[in-house]
Order: sequence, then structure tokens, then C-alpha cells
Amino acid sequence: MLLIRRQRTQAYTGPVRKALLGVGIVMAGWRAYRLHAAGAITVDLGIGRRVQPLGPLSWRIAAPPEIVFDVIAAPYLERTPRALDEKLQVWERSTDMVLAAHFTPVKCGVTTTVETVRFQRPERIDFRLVRGPVPHVVESFLLAAVDDSTDLTWEGELGTDLWRLGAWWGGRVSQAWDKAVRDSLASIAAEAERVAGRAHGSAPT
Repeated sequence: MLLIRRQRTQAYTGPVRKALLGVGIVMAGWRAYRLHAAGAITVDLGIGRRVQPLGPLSWRIAAPPEIVFDVIAAPYLERTPRALDEKLQVWERSTDMVLAAHFTPVKCGVTTTVETVRFQRPERIDFRLVRGPVPHVVESFLLAAVDDSTDLTWEGELGTDLWRLGAWWGGRVSQAWDKAVRDSLASIAAEAERVAGRAHGSAPT
């Protein structure tokens, strides 16, 4: 009788243990995915590296390059406005370079990217990823004067490991990256044109 009870107990507990193990694996995988997507961990294996372009995308802004450059650089090189606390934190600051954390809303929460930002006034700003959802990103904003306006071009590259799987993940990240840049540049263009209009209106005639 005792042997039968043990067999019955094992018959029930075996599937339960497997189910609990499966749930645990799924939860652990989902947690790892969330941490990876949020930029809390970076998988940099150096195996099967594939690189895909970011951009190029261009904007014509009705403001001179000096004003556009200052609008982009001010939150980094000067005191960051409180209105940007949920989007940007500057951790280290020098005269022409900063280490900054950017916070970008995505479908599964908020992604944090830590980047170095270098400034070459007034024609170039370069970003290089230190920590984020992919192991490699470099991007540049290039400013060129066109009459009284600025042609602003964004371009770069994004790299992932693990061959086709990494390339799939990189495609998802690049879409979110592209959207974040477009949203930021729309705000930058509006502010630069506002400042340029105010400066033009206050200029002596």
C-alpha cells in the first residue's frame, strides 16, 4: 500500500515540478528580456557581429548652425533643465564632452542608454554608446550652413552580436532609435527657429 501511495505521489509531483520549472524558465527569460530591452544589461559577446546603418536623415531648419548647435548642446554642456529630468541626466561634464544617460519610452517600459557625447562647434556632435540594449552604436549630427538656414543630417551605425538573431533584435532597436531621433529633432528644430526668429526680430534695422 505504501509503495502504491509513493508511486501515485510521484505521478502527480513529477508533472507539477516540470510545470513549475517551465514557468520559472519563462519568467527568467522574460525578466532577462526586459532588462536587456531596458538597457540595464548589455550583451557584448563579439561573436557574429552584424552592423546596420542608422539614417541618414536630413532636416532643413530655418536658423543658422550656431543657434541649432547651441539648442542641441545646451542641455548637455550647461545646466540641464528640470523639464528634461525624465529624459536626460548628465553624469560627467567637461568643456566639449559629456557622459549622459538618456531615457526613452518604449513598448515594454523605458530604455536607458548611456553615451559619450562630443561637441565640435558648430558643425558636428558625435554620440557613442557605452551601455544600452545593443553593444554598439555610433551616431553623428552634422550641421551645414545653407544661406540663413541649416541642413542637419543624422547618420550612424548600430551593431549586434549572434548573427541573424542579433540582426533581428537590432532591427527592432533601430526602429525605436529612429523614432526617438525624429521626435527630438522636431523639438530642436522648433526651438532653434523660435530663437532665430526672436534674434531676427530684435536685430536693429
